[in-house]
Amino acid sequence: MAEHLKRQPLQGRVWAVAVGKAAASMLAGAQDVIRIERALLVTKPGYAPVHCAPSVEVIESGHPVPDERSLAVGQRLLDLMTTAPVDVEWLFLISGGASSLIEVLQEGLMLADLQRVNQWLLASGLAIDEMNAVRRRLSRIKGGQLCDYLGGRSARALLISDVPGDDPRIIGSGLLAAGYADSIAAEKLPDWINGLLVGLPEVPEQTGCAGVETQIVARLDHALDAVTAQADAQGLTVFRYPERLIGEAAEVGRDLALQLRDAAPGVHLWGGETTVTLPDHPGQGGRCQQLALAASIELAGDERITLLAAGTDGSDGPGEIAGACIDGGTLARGQQEGLDALHALKRADAGAFLEACGDLLETGPTGTNVTDLVIALKHA
Repeated sequence: MAEHLKRQPLQGRVWAVAVGKAAASMLAGAQDVIRIERALLVTKPGYAPVHCAPSVEVIESGHPVPDERSLAVGQRLLDLMTTAPVDVEWLFLISGGASSLIEVLQEGLMLADLQRVNQWLLASGLAIDEMNAVRRRLSRIKGGQLCDYLGGRSARALLISDVPGDDPRIIGSGLLAAGYADSIAAEKLPDWINGLLVGLPEVPEQTGCAGVETQIVARLDHALDAVTAQADAQGLTVFRYPERLIGEAAEVGRDLALQLRDAAPGVHLWGGETTVTLPDHPGQGGRCQQLALAASIELAGDERITLLAAGTDGSDGPGEIAGACIDGGTLARGQQEGLDALHALKRADAGAFLEACGDLLETGPTGTNVTDLVIALKHA
């Protein structure tokens, strides 16, 4: 963020809005370079800075399911934007998690509707673009509609991408990016969600977004570059796979493990974001833990391979776990604790199995959010 703003600084009276899991570090980077007169920082619980200047209003909001705070901060943002001085230039810093953290609902919708839809989406196994297509329909600020409240003021939106293709219309459900990125077929949704959407207006095309300068300042490739540089510095051969990881996490984990068994020695590197279709009453864990446990089944007994799968934001599903680091002994360690890996995968309870093995990874908030990394080290 600091490097970007050094190259392209803002002048005059700058007010900033930072929303997302990386909001605190994005705002800190901006403040290192430019003077920000006033700022609103919205992030998930535990991700806020310990100390902040008096000019920064910090709000911890609902995540991954929106709550009363999400609606309150949505209204707070609109109040701030509509009462700001006419000569203010807006700086928006947006990262993943914004879809849940801030919301202004369409007329007639209630918080219970919003929460029920989001709970279903999070369990559905749908891709992020499909989930955010639904979220935009429920909102009066997403899909570029926040641009209506700029009142003709200029704005710059700097984004950290946690979505495939780095599409600003999908990141945070497109607060300042007009136009549908994608829609979702009605047959992928339950009747009760389709019924809810029928009564809502389509997201209009936002002419006010034409005055918003939007740039991606960090993406998955930056994380992949960093891993590659570290491996190169240690003299390791790097195999970097360009295709992004998508699909059910357990299936992807099995496929990667099979690929690794026949691969050459070195560091094997992937990135992307898988999904997990949750059963009724799921256990603990997230998509990276699900992927890692599935890989451990295929790699059982192979002492040559260690695999790490983790969210770059330090969060993989509910809780404070970033992901897992497994090896050829993971399956046996879990079995010694009386656990069944296949049963854990079926119940979306990979976290419990991996916790018993001692294979979970906890980093705390990392200050970024560019989807997930899978790093495998294979010895000869």
